[in-house]
Amino acid sequence: MDALSETLRVVRLVGAIFINGRFSAPWCYQSPHADAAAPLLEPGAERVVIFHLITEGECYVELGDAAPLRLIAGDAVIFPQGDAHRMTSQPGVPPATGGARLDAVLARRPRQLAYGGGGATTRLVCGYLACDARLARMLLAGLPPVVRVNVRGSNAGAWLEASVRYALAEARSPRPGGAGVLAKLSEVLFIEVLRLYMNEQAEGRTGWLAGVGDRIVGAALNALHQSPAHAWTLEELARTANTSRSVLAERFQQLVGSSPMQYLTQWRMLLASNLLCRSNAPLASIAQDVGYQTDTAFSRAFRREYGAPPAAWRRTQAAREHAV
Repeated sequence: MDALSETLRVVRLVGAIFINGRFSAPWCYQSPHADAAAPLLEPGAERVVIFHLITEGECYVELGDAAPLRLIAGDAVIFPQGDAHRMTSQPGVPPATGGARLDAVLARRPRQLAYGGGGATTRLVCGYLACDARLARMLLAGLPPVVRVNVRGSNAGAWLEASVRYALAEARSPRPGGAGVLAKLSEVLFIEVLRLYMNEQAEGRTGWLAGVGDRIVGAALNALHQSPAHAWTLEELARTANTSRSVLAERFQQLVGSSPMQYLTQWRMLLASNLLCRSNAPLASIAQDVGYQTDTAFSRAFRREYGAPPAAWRRTQAAREHAV
Protein backbone atom coordinates (compact mmCIF):
# COMPACT_ATOMS: atom_id res chain seq x y z
CA MET A 1 0.00 0.00 0.00
CA ASP A 2 1.37 3.45 -0.90
CA ALA A 3 2.04 6.17 1.65
CA LEU A 4 -1.02 8.27 0.77
CA SER A 5 -3.39 5.28 0.98
CA GLU A 6 -1.84 4.14 4.26
CA THR A 7 -2.12 7.63 5.74
CA LEU A 8 -5.78 7.92 4.78
CA ARG A 9 -6.46 4.42 6.09
CA VAL A 10 -5.20 4.96 9.61
CA VAL A 11 -5.93 8.64 10.29
CA ARG A 12 -9.42 9.88 11.04
CA LEU A 13 -10.84 12.41 8.62
CA VAL A 14 -14.23 14.13 8.89
CA GLY A 15 -15.84 15.70 5.85
CA ALA A 16 -19.11 17.33 4.87
CA ILE A 17 -20.73 19.33 2.09
CA PHE A 18 -22.42 22.38 3.57
CA ILE A 19 -23.57 24.46 0.58
CA ASN A 20 -25.36 23.49 -2.61
CA GLY A 21 -25.30 26.78 -4.50
CA ARG A 22 -27.10 28.08 -7.58
CA PHE A 23 -25.98 31.60 -8.44
CA SER A 24 -26.93 33.91 -11.32
CA ALA A 25 -24.63 36.69 -12.48
CA PRO A 26 -23.69 39.03 -11.00
CA TRP A 27 -22.98 37.31 -7.67
CA CYS A 28 -20.23 36.94 -5.07
CA TYR A 29 -19.87 34.61 -2.09
CA GLN A 30 -17.36 35.44 0.66
CA SER A 31 -15.70 32.45 2.36
CA PRO A 32 -13.94 33.28 5.66
CA HIS A 33 -10.52 32.08 6.77
CA ALA A 34 -10.63 28.40 7.71
CA ASP A 35 -9.65 29.17 11.32
CA ALA A 36 -12.76 31.35 11.67
CA ALA A 37 -14.97 28.80 9.89
CA ALA A 38 -13.75 25.74 11.83
CA PRO A 39 -15.79 26.31 15.04
CA LEU A 40 -18.93 26.65 12.91
CA LEU A 41 -18.24 23.82 10.49
CA GLU A 42 -16.75 21.19 12.81
CA PRO A 43 -16.56 22.16 16.51
CA GLY A 44 -13.46 20.69 18.13
CA ALA A 45 -11.58 20.24 14.85
CA GLU A 46 -7.94 21.32 14.91
CA ARG A 47 -7.87 22.12 11.20
CA VAL A 48 -10.46 22.58 8.47
CA VAL A 49 -9.69 22.66 4.74
CA ILE A 50 -12.42 24.19 2.56
CA PHE A 51 -13.04 23.13 -1.03
CA HIS A 52 -15.44 23.95 -3.86
CA LEU A 53 -16.59 21.95 -6.89
CA ILE A 54 -18.05 23.77 -9.90
CA THR A 55 -20.77 21.60 -11.42
CA GLU A 56 -22.19 24.05 -14.00
CA GLY A 57 -21.12 27.30 -15.59
CA GLU A 58 -18.03 29.24 -14.60
CA CYS A 59 -16.79 31.68 -11.98
CA TYR A 60 -13.66 33.21 -10.46
CA VAL A 61 -11.71 32.83 -7.23
CA GLU A 62 -10.35 36.03 -5.69
CA LEU A 63 -7.71 35.61 -2.98
CA GLY A 64 -5.80 38.54 -1.55
CA ASP A 65 -3.70 40.42 -4.08
CA ALA A 66 -3.35 37.44 -6.43
CA ALA A 67 -4.81 37.61 -9.93
CA PRO A 68 -8.38 36.20 -10.09
CA LEU A 69 -8.44 32.52 -11.05
CA ARG A 70 -11.08 31.48 -13.59
CA LEU A 71 -12.91 28.21 -12.90
CA ILE A 72 -15.03 26.13 -15.25
CA ALA A 73 -17.43 23.22 -14.76
CA GLY A 74 -15.58 20.22 -13.34
CA ASP A 75 -12.96 22.33 -11.58
CA ALA A 76 -12.38 21.63 -7.90
CA VAL A 77 -10.35 23.99 -5.72
CA ILE A 78 -8.95 23.61 -2.23
CA PHE A 79 -7.26 26.20 -0.03
CA PRO A 80 -4.38 24.45 1.77
CA GLN A 81 -3.44 27.42 3.98
CA GLY A 82 -7.08 28.20 4.79
CA ASP A 83 -7.09 31.67 3.21
CA ALA A 84 -10.25 33.73 3.12
CA HIS A 85 -11.46 34.05 -0.47
CA ARG A 86 -14.33 35.06 -2.72
CA MET A 87 -16.18 33.00 -5.29
CA THR A 88 -17.64 35.42 -7.84
CA SER A 89 -19.20 35.66 -11.28
CA GLN A 90 -16.73 38.41 -12.26
CA PRO A 91 -13.77 39.99 -10.45
CA GLY A 92 -14.69 43.01 -8.38
CA VAL A 93 -18.30 42.11 -7.58
CA PRO A 94 -19.03 42.93 -3.90
CA PRO A 95 -20.00 39.93 -1.71
CA ALA A 96 -23.57 39.26 -0.68
CA THR A 97 -24.57 40.04 2.90
CA GLY A 98 -27.09 38.76 5.42
CA GLY A 99 -28.35 35.31 4.52
CA ALA A 100 -25.16 34.42 2.67
CA ARG A 101 -22.99 34.68 5.80
CA LEU A 102 -21.56 31.35 6.90
CA ASP A 103 -23.19 31.37 10.33
CA ALA A 104 -26.59 31.90 8.68
CA VAL A 105 -25.91 29.31 6.01
CA LEU A 106 -25.07 26.61 8.56
CA ALA A 107 -28.47 26.71 10.18
CA ARG A 108 -29.19 23.76 7.90
CA ARG A 109 -26.78 21.52 6.02
CA PRO A 110 -26.46 21.18 3.13
CA ARG A 111 -27.98 24.61 2.65
CA GLN A 112 -29.66 25.37 -0.66
CA LEU A 113 -28.19 28.77 -1.48
CA ALA A 114 -29.56 30.69 -4.48
CA TYR A 115 -29.20 34.36 -5.33
CA GLY A 116 -27.78 36.77 -7.89
CA GLY A 117 -28.78 39.20 -10.60
CA GLY A 118 -30.56 36.83 -12.97
CA GLY A 119 -27.76 36.39 -15.51
CA ALA A 120 -25.70 33.32 -16.42
CA THR A 121 -26.06 30.44 -13.96
CA THR A 122 -23.26 28.84 -11.97
CA ARG A 123 -23.77 25.83 -9.74
CA LEU A 124 -21.25 24.76 -7.15
CA VAL A 125 -20.97 22.78 -3.95
CA CYS A 126 -18.87 23.82 -0.97
CA GLY A 127 -17.43 21.32 1.46
CA TYR A 128 -14.68 20.83 3.98
CA LEU A 129 -12.39 18.24 5.47
CA ALA A 130 -11.50 18.37 9.16
CA CYS A 131 -8.40 16.64 10.48
CA ASP A 132 -5.53 16.74 12.96
CA ALA A 133 -3.40 19.87 12.52
CA ARG A 134 -0.22 17.80 12.20
CA LEU A 135 -1.77 15.65 9.48
CA ALA A 136 -2.84 18.79 7.61
CA ARG A 137 0.68 20.20 7.82
CA MET A 138 2.09 16.94 6.48
CA LEU A 139 -0.38 16.42 3.63
CA LEU A 140 -0.54 20.04 2.51
CA ALA A 141 3.09 21.13 2.99
CA GLY A 142 4.51 22.91 -0.02
CA LEU A 143 1.14 23.46 -1.71
CA PRO A 144 0.21 26.88 -3.15
CA PRO A 145 -2.59 28.98 -1.57
CA VAL A 146 -5.06 27.61 -4.17
CA VAL A 147 -4.94 24.14 -5.71
CA ARG A 148 -7.12 23.64 -8.80
CA VAL A 149 -7.75 20.44 -10.72
CA ASN A 150 -10.50 19.40 -13.11
CA VAL A 151 -12.12 16.17 -11.94
CA ARG A 152 -13.75 15.59 -15.32
CA GLY A 153 -10.33 14.67 -16.59
CA SER A 154 -10.10 11.70 -14.20
CA ASN A 155 -11.66 8.27 -14.38
CA ALA A 156 -13.53 9.01 -11.16
CA GLY A 157 -14.76 12.45 -12.22
CA ALA A 158 -18.08 11.54 -13.85
CA TRP A 159 -18.91 9.12 -11.04
CA LEU A 160 -18.05 11.73 -8.40
CA GLU A 161 -20.18 14.47 -9.88
CA ALA A 162 -23.14 12.14 -10.43
CA SER A 163 -22.79 10.79 -6.89
CA VAL A 164 -22.66 14.27 -5.38
CA ARG A 165 -25.83 15.28 -7.25
CA TYR A 166 -27.58 12.11 -6.10
CA ALA A 167 -26.50 12.57 -2.50
CA LEU A 168 -27.60 16.21 -2.46
CA ALA A 169 -31.04 15.13 -3.65
CA GLU A 170 -31.12 12.37 -1.03
CA ALA A 171 -30.18 14.85 1.70
CA ARG A 172 -33.43 16.71 0.99
CA SER A 173 -35.54 13.55 1.12
CA PRO A 174 -37.03 12.03 4.30
CA ARG A 175 -34.95 8.87 3.88
CA PRO A 176 -32.21 8.51 6.51
CA GLY A 177 -28.51 8.40 5.68
CA GLY A 178 -28.26 11.21 3.14
CA ALA A 179 -25.95 13.35 5.27
CA GLY A 180 -23.70 10.35 5.86
CA VAL A 181 -23.37 9.69 2.14
CA LEU A 182 -22.49 13.34 1.53
CA ALA A 183 -19.86 13.21 4.25
CA LYS A 184 -18.14 10.23 2.64
CA LEU A 185 -18.33 11.79 -0.81
CA SER A 186 -16.69 14.98 0.45
CA GLU A 187 -13.77 12.88 1.72
CA VAL A 188 -13.50 11.04 -1.62
CA LEU A 189 -13.61 14.31 -3.55
CA PHE A 190 -10.87 15.84 -1.41
CA ILE A 191 -8.65 12.79 -1.84
CA GLU A 192 -9.24 12.75 -5.61
CA VAL A 193 -8.15 16.39 -5.80
CA LEU A 194 -4.89 15.51 -4.06
CA ARG A 195 -4.32 12.52 -6.35
CA LEU A 196 -4.95 14.55 -9.49
CA TYR A 197 -2.65 17.30 -8.25
CA MET A 198 0.10 14.75 -7.67
CA ASN A 199 -0.24 13.53 -11.26
CA GLU A 200 0.04 17.10 -12.55
CA GLN A 201 3.14 17.96 -10.54
CA ALA A 202 5.70 20.14 -12.27
CA GLU A 203 9.42 20.50 -11.71
CA GLY A 204 10.45 22.42 -8.61
CA ARG A 205 7.49 21.52 -6.39
CA THR A 206 8.24 20.46 -2.84
CA GLY A 207 6.25 19.06 0.06
CA TRP A 208 4.93 15.70 1.18
CA LEU A 209 2.82 15.08 -1.92
CA ALA A 210 5.81 15.87 -4.12
CA GLY A 211 7.79 13.34 -2.08
CA VAL A 212 5.15 10.65 -2.53
CA GLY A 213 5.29 11.19 -6.28
CA ASP A 214 9.09 11.03 -6.42
CA ARG A 215 10.66 7.70 -7.41
CA ILE A 216 13.27 7.67 -4.63
CA VAL A 217 11.51 9.51 -1.81
CA GLY A 218 8.18 7.86 -2.64
CA ALA A 219 9.71 4.40 -2.24
CA ALA A 220 11.16 5.40 1.13
CA LEU A 221 7.87 6.91 2.32
CA ASN A 222 5.97 3.79 1.24
CA ALA A 223 8.35 1.61 3.25
CA LEU A 224 8.11 3.80 6.37
CA HIS A 225 4.32 3.92 6.22
CA GLN A 226 3.94 0.18 5.61
CA SER A 227 6.22 -0.79 8.51
CA PRO A 228 6.43 2.12 10.96
CA ALA A 229 7.39 -0.13 13.90
CA HIS A 230 10.42 -1.55 12.07
CA ALA A 231 13.83 -0.47 13.40
CA TRP A 232 14.76 1.37 10.22
CA THR A 233 18.25 2.64 9.51
CA LEU A 234 19.14 5.08 6.76
CA GLU A 235 21.22 2.40 5.05
CA GLU A 236 18.36 -0.13 4.99
CA LEU A 237 15.89 2.49 3.81
CA ALA A 238 18.26 3.53 1.02
CA ARG A 239 18.53 -0.10 -0.13
CA THR A 240 14.73 -0.31 -0.18
CA ALA A 241 14.59 2.83 -2.34
CA ASN A 242 17.38 1.47 -4.57
CA THR A 243 19.69 4.41 -3.99
CA SER A 244 22.56 5.55 -1.78
CA ARG A 245 22.25 6.95 1.73
CA SER A 246 23.54 10.36 0.67
CA VAL A 247 21.16 10.65 -2.29
CA LEU A 248 18.17 9.56 -0.21
CA ALA A 249 19.02 11.92 2.66
CA GLU A 250 19.49 14.89 0.34
CA ARG A 251 16.42 14.21 -1.80
CA PHE A 252 14.22 13.51 1.24
CA GLN A 253 15.30 16.74 2.96
CA GLN A 254 14.75 18.73 -0.23
CA LEU A 255 11.19 17.50 -0.81
CA VAL A 256 9.79 16.62 2.62
CA GLY A 257 11.74 19.14 4.71
CA SER A 258 13.17 16.69 7.23
CA SER A 259 15.50 13.70 7.41
CA PRO A 260 14.00 10.22 6.90
CA MET A 261 14.52 9.34 10.56
CA GLN A 262 12.96 12.59 11.77
CA TYR A 263 10.01 11.93 9.51
CA LEU A 264 9.67 8.38 10.87
CA THR A 265 9.43 9.75 14.41
CA GLN A 266 6.77 12.28 13.36
CA TRP A 267 4.74 9.59 11.58
CA ARG A 268 4.98 7.28 14.59
CA MET A 269 3.72 10.04 16.86
CA LEU A 270 0.82 10.77 14.51
CA LEU A 271 -0.08 7.08 14.56
CA ALA A 272 0.20 7.02 18.33
CA SER A 273 -2.05 10.05 18.75
CA ASN A 274 -4.65 8.42 16.54
CA LEU A 275 -4.53 5.20 18.60
CA LEU A 276 -4.72 7.13 21.86
CA CYS A 277 -7.85 8.96 20.67
CA ARG A 278 -9.62 6.08 18.90
CA SER A 279 -8.87 3.08 21.11
CA ASN A 280 -8.59 2.02 24.73
CA ALA A 281 -5.34 0.17 24.12
CA PRO A 282 -2.81 0.39 26.97
CA LEU A 283 0.21 2.62 26.49
CA ALA A 284 2.59 -0.35 26.38
CA SER A 285 0.67 -1.84 23.47
CA ILE A 286 0.58 1.46 21.56
CA ALA A 287 4.29 1.97 22.18
CA GLN A 288 5.10 -1.39 20.60
CA ASP A 289 2.70 -0.80 17.70
CA VAL A 290 4.61 2.35 16.71
CA GLY A 291 8.11 0.98 17.21
CA TYR A 292 9.12 1.64 20.83
CA GLN A 293 10.29 -1.15 23.10
CA THR A 294 9.68 0.69 26.38
CA ASP A 295 6.98 3.00 27.71
CA THR A 296 9.69 5.43 28.81
CA ALA A 297 11.15 5.91 25.34
CA PHE A 298 7.67 6.24 23.84
CA SER A 299 6.54 8.77 26.46
CA ARG A 300 9.68 10.84 25.95
CA ALA A 301 9.22 10.97 22.17
CA PHE A 302 5.50 11.73 22.46
CA ARG A 303 6.08 14.53 24.93
CA ARG A 304 8.63 16.16 22.63
CA GLU A 305 6.08 16.18 19.81
CA TYR A 306 2.83 16.98 21.67
CA GLY A 307 4.04 18.77 24.80
CA ALA A 308 2.43 16.30 27.23
CA PRO A 309 2.85 12.65 28.25
CA PRO A 310 0.61 10.21 26.32
CA ALA A 311 -1.70 9.39 29.25
CA ALA A 312 -2.31 13.05 30.10
CA TRP A 313 -2.77 13.94 26.44
CA ARG A 314 -5.31 11.13 26.04
CA ARG A 315 -7.34 12.41 29.00
CA THR A 316 -7.31 15.95 27.62
CA GLN A 317 -8.54 14.80 24.21
CA ALA A 318 -11.30 12.68 25.77
CA ALA A 319 -12.50 15.63 27.84
CA ARG A 320 -12.44 17.89 24.79
CA GLU A 321 -14.49 15.51 22.67
CA HIS A 322 -16.98 15.01 25.52
CA ALA A 323 -17.42 18.80 25.78
CA VAL A 324 -18.17 19.26 22.06
